[in-house]
Amino acid sequence: MHKMKKTMKTNLYAAAIIALFLASCKEAPQQAAQQSALPFKVSAVTPKSVTSYTAYPTTIQGAINSEVRAKVSGYIQKVLVDEGQKVRKGQPLFKLETQSLSQDAEAAKARVNVAKVEVEKLKPLVEKNIISAVQLQTAKANLAQAESNYNSIVANIGYATVSSPVDGYVGAIPYREGSLVSATSPSPLTTVASIDKMYAFFSMNETDYLNFLQKTEGKSLKDKINNFPKVQLILANGETYEQQGTIETVTGQIDAKTGTVSFRATFDNPNTLLANGSSGTLKIPTVYENAIVVPQSATYEQQGQIYVYTVGENNTAVATLITIKDKTDYLYIVDSGLKQGDLAVMQGVGKLRNNMPIQPQEVAFDSIVKPIKPLFQ
Repeated sequence: MHKMKKTMKTNLYAAAIIALFLASCKEAPQQAAQQSALPFKVSAVTPKSVTSYTAYPTTIQGAINSEVRAKVSGYIQKVLVDEGQKVRKGQPLFKLETQSLSQDAEAAKARVNVAKVEVEKLKPLVEKNIISAVQLQTAKANLAQAESNYNSIVANIGYATVSSPVDGYVGAIPYREGSLVSATSPSPLTTVASIDKMYAFFSMNETDYLNFLQKTEGKSLKDKINNFPKVQLILANGETYEQQGTIETVTGQIDAKTGTVSFRATFDNPNTLLANGSSGTLKIPTVYENAIVVPQSATYEQQGQIYVYTVGENNTAVATLITIKDKTDYLYIVDSGLKQGDLAVMQGVGKLRNNMPIQPQEVAFDSIVKPIKPLFQ
């Protein structure tokens, strides 16, 4: 009997050892998987207020940009200003040759004097009824015509001095001394632009135009224009212009040839950095309050769809489809697929596969979400 009890104890002991062995064998793959899992930085998705920009090419012109043309034909005798020079309204810019006009004026003046003498000679004859009053009226008409012709020539002599129509800066001068110019010359003598304020002209296609209007508050087009956001100007060298601009006019009509709607924004130009005829890029902001965002670097694309890896059960990386409503230079603004508090892998997504075990290392969202400067320009 005693021997039988001893045998039962031995069997129970052996069974326990076998059970422990089987359990350890079952846990071994899980422990091995955990030990082989690589560390990845993850962050809890946090709502942010972000601004995206839509860019449009633009051309810059002075608020006042006046062509300067000759009103009479003649050779340029003197160019009185230089390109880029600041001038005042009425300031002489060009002097045309007036020698032939002066000769014409002398001849016209002589005809005026002859006509005056004729009138004075006929007056007493009419008073004495020696001649008809009609002859005197004819002489007076000839005098008036002679005076009109003389005044016209004098005016043309005045036009030979070409003055600035506005305050501003002189543009290119294609004609120089000795050039023959006239009112019908293909190019103006120059342009004078007032550049204290500058106009930036740009266009939107029909889709962008409708979207822009629909998301802007206001019942009428005038109300919406007043509520348009301030815009930024990127100069040709890539720098952002220090002054913000205001969209002041919209044609409100779609050009049948280009399918676009034209806009005009106004920028102050206190340092005359903006030049007439220059180009740039105009950026219109869209502000998203409390938006779900994810760094573009934390996503990957597959068959035209965008995915992130979220942290699933047992610390596995789960491929999660997201839809995008907009983007900034380095963020995607998420429409669906992520919610506040979700843990998302922020770095190294190219090394992951769906349901792959990871060691999550949680870091602050703001420490990850920073713009990445390009290494090469």
